[in-house]
Amino acid sequence: MQIEWWYWVVGGLFLILAELLVPSFFILWFGLGALAVGLLALAFDLSLPAQLATWTLASLAMVWLWFKVFKHSFHKTRIGTADGEVMGEIGLLVSAVAPFERGKVRFQRPLLGTDEWACRAESSIAAGERVRVTGIEGSFLKVDKA
Repeated sequence: MQIEWWYWVVGGLFLILAELLVPSFFILWFGLGALAVGLLALAFDLSLPAQLATWTLASLAMVWLWFKVFKHSFHKTRIGTADGEVMGEIGLLVSAVAPFERGKVRFQRPLLGTDEWACRAESSIAAGERVRVTGIEGSFLKVDKA
């Protein structure tokens, strides 16, 4: 049995459009692989096993390249490394904080996805005081009087 080149093109377009319904950003690469096989089958007379092997290799190569590129950009934008966005922000202490004890600080606008954070300080600060973020220690913000 011989699969015509336009079957691959239609199948590839179908997979690319399916990406709109299933937002996984993964089906796209198999659709692009099918388009590549369709173009190669148009230019060359490929047998069915050659077409399937080409589709598999092209799809896996695109997935591998995507994750290689995505992995590098992921390390640049991870939430845990977003110190610069938080440093110097002013918040209101909603529960008192003391050395070796944690408190809670609330910000007017959300920082890294939430407006309330657990915090630590090197000196005692009463609830209701304004504090400034001086650092991040794990999942705690390090604060000082503003």
